[in-house]
Amino acid sequence: MNATHQEQELRAAAAAIGRRRFLTVTGAAAALAFATNLPGTARAAEADARTAITEDPFTLGVASGDPLPGSVVLWTRLAPKPYEPGNGLPEARIPVSWEVAHDRRFSRIARRGTATAHPEFNHTVHVDVAGLAFDRVYYYRFRAGRWISPVGRTRTAPAPGARLTDVKLAAVSCQAYHDGYFTAYRHLAAEDLDVVFHLGDYLYEYAVTPTGGVRAYTDRVLPDLYNRETLTLEDYRLRYALYKSDPDLMAAHAAHPFVVTWDDHETENNYADETPENDVPPEEFLIRRAAAYRAYWENQPLRSPQQPSGPDMQLYRRLKFGRHAQFDILDTRQYRSNQAYGDGSDIPGPESEDPTRTMTGETQERWLIDGWRKSNALWNVVPQQVTFSQRKLDLNPVAKVSMDSWDGYPASRARVLAGAEAAGIDNLLVLTGDVHVSYAFDIKKDWNDPNSRTVGTEFVTTSISSGKDGADKPSTWDTYTQANPHLKWFNGRRGYYTLTLGREQARADFKTVNAVTTQGAPITTAASFVTEAGNPGLKQV
Repeated sequence: MNATHQEQELRAAAAAIGRRRFLTVTGAAAALAFATNLPGTARAAEADARTAITEDPFTLGVASGDPLPGSVVLWTRLAPKPYEPGNGLPEARIPVSWEVAHDRRFSRIARRGTATAHPEFNHTVHVDVAGLAFDRVYYYRFRAGRWISPVGRTRTAPAPGARLTDVKLAAVSCQAYHDGYFTAYRHLAAEDLDVVFHLGDYLYEYAVTPTGGVRAYTDRVLPDLYNRETLTLEDYRLRYALYKSDPDLMAAHAAHPFVVTWDDHETENNYADETPENDVPPEEFLIRRAAAYRAYWENQPLRSPQQPSGPDMQLYRRLKFGRHAQFDILDTRQYRSNQAYGDGSDIPGPESEDPTRTMTGETQERWLIDGWRKSNALWNVVPQQVTFSQRKLDLNPVAKVSMDSWDGYPASRARVLAGAEAAGIDNLLVLTGDVHVSYAFDIKKDWNDPNSRTVGTEFVTTSISSGKDGADKPSTWDTYTQANPHLKWFNGRRGYYTLTLGREQARADFKTVNAVTTQGAPITTAASFVTEAGNPGLKQV
């Protein structure tokens, strides 16, 4: 049964469910329907890769992610025809061999094995390689039939309890294919990094024209199936193929392990839990969410515990780099209360200030705070999606704020900060994406008192391409900097930041390109900031 038939049957079943029962029944129905197309539930034959694959299947490159001490996830997807449904492959299992080596020439093999590319997973491959050394660079590749993949470079996490000199990471987000080239990723690939955090909007659900939007291709024409919004499992799979075929994104994945979390556009703009952006019946939206979550897992270097069950997927998780850094990766989209006063509102009031409102859901909030209580890390880092710090949008006595950010959930934010304080977290860092600009914030004990104690730091990364070229000083620069004295940096160009977590301080370097609507822009370090261990507060250097 292919994905289209699955979704048609599920919609028919969901339409028969009473509205009062959909929350308890539709999710289960979606899980059951998508579970009928998993390896082991159907008897797909095994193909001979030598005859089944007649063209290069590694058109989408390779990736690695979620490094643990002595372990890392490797990923690839067999797609000789990436822009076609089914990838140009038979509905059959295809064996794929893999190798991990100490050197790029593969003269010293550390681990090797064979995995299966299942048609039920769109011929994606996830290999959780264990038994590697701690804190070590490795090289990896795949083979299918006579074809060998590009070589990837990855790195394992340090040993538990290790005391490190530093950890260097990068943060990226928001890469709208139709808004421009992924030039920043080519520069990112050349960085010396331990890990990259992708903070959401890996793809966009919006239509992409045959010429690739502002890329304005003259040497190719994208199939018409891209010129529509993503709704079905097939739509999302094809959209990942388009994005992952970008050579700059492939270079970044091949250079560094990624740790990923989603925001809204991987499914639909500004959705909140089971509530869609528009007036779509909720049972219909849960089916779409199940398709989006399935395609996300298939196309990212994630382990089996993150594999979704219908419209549910536990993406929040914890990674540790010795005693130096603990990373608590959040999901602020799947469990949140709906935006107060409806999506698009920006005036706070009793509804937005309701103490029962949540950004993370009760279970994830408790998991985060319990993890802080047990942490012995020097730096406690929270990679997540939307702006955490207060961000007034005007100078009025009751200022407008974004209801889609933590400003729309102030009680939830207050509980998180109270939990950090109770746990004795001295060096709290929040890593954020979403807004297509760079910010650096002091996190304040009292947002409305600039002289109140600084309790942490938030670094917001700009987009890779979303919003097109941008500007050094957006039109809102004067207003935002005046309204928010805890805002220490604001820039509207595209790019990313690197963050070096040392023993005495953390240093963020904001790196930008001046254009993404044309190729080849150079990278510039637009600003650098430090915050001292044990003494939070941003200083420009």
